[in-house]
Amino acid sequence: MAEEIEKDNTWVIVGVCIAAIVLLVVMLKKDETKHLQSGAVAELQKETFSKIEKRHTSNNSSAEQISGK
Repeated sequence: MAEEIEKDNTWVIVGVCIAAIVLLVVMLKKDETKHLQSGAVAELQKETFSKIEKRHTSNNSSAEQISGK
């Protein structure tokens, strides 16, 4: 008598799970980098570095300032 062989869907399930995870990661990465396209980050960095430079130059006293002139 011929026995029926059950079809094993384990690898199909694993493949679908892997594809879903890859798709989810790609979608989240695209959403994560959306704010970089607006240019807001570059503007914020420019402002931050200008404030750091201003603070750095105001903390350095010249020789005239030290001598009290």
